[in-house]
Amino acid sequence: MQLHWSPKSPYVRKVMIAAHELGVVEQLELVRSVAAMLKPNPGLMEVNPLSKIPVLVLDDGSTLFDSVVICEYLDARAGGRLFPAEGPERWQALRWHALGDGLLDTLILWRNEREREAPLPTLIAAFELKLHASLALLEAETPELEPTPFGIGHLALVCALGYIDYRFASQAWRTHVPRLAAWFGAMQQRPSVRATEPVDG
Repeated sequence: MQLHWSPKSPYVRKVMIAAHELGVVEQLELVRSVAAMLKPNPGLMEVNPLSKIPVLVLDDGSTLFDSVVICEYLDARAGGRLFPAEGPERWQALRWHALGDGLLDTLILWRNEREREAPLPTLIAAFELKLHASLALLEAETPELEPTPFGIGHLALVCALGYIDYRFASQAWRTHVPRLAAWFGAMQQRPSVRATEPVDG
């Protein structure tokens, strides 16, 4: 299997954490691919018309995207443990996943806006408000996150919080959410998370 990949993409990181957790990293051939919002990549568009990563090219030539679809595919191949099969545990895991992905979407839009020549202050303020509201919710839910087995929801939240550190270090987000900060600190010690830290270059 080929994975179109970049060391800086938080969505690629989701797939790589899943691959490490599931023990399938060695089955992936990593293909370095550039995906920029303002410069669609013709080569990448051959496997994903949206010119976005990650994309998983299967051995039969078919393709899967986006990150959650790829994670679920790898999970199914490996016997399934990142996605609870049913019941309240499944819906909570998918809810946490949606929050993590939604927060990532917000952060990426925020980063794009702040790099414009004349960022819109009201839009920047809206992004910041959503960040702090999300962190407050997660702080309140950390007592539930902590004992729940590591799954797709945890994985998405780890990637979102890691992206804050990577692209928004000035936010100093840990100050007002100590329990969430402690939980994330523990998550950062997982081998899968340590192996997938974003890097420039």
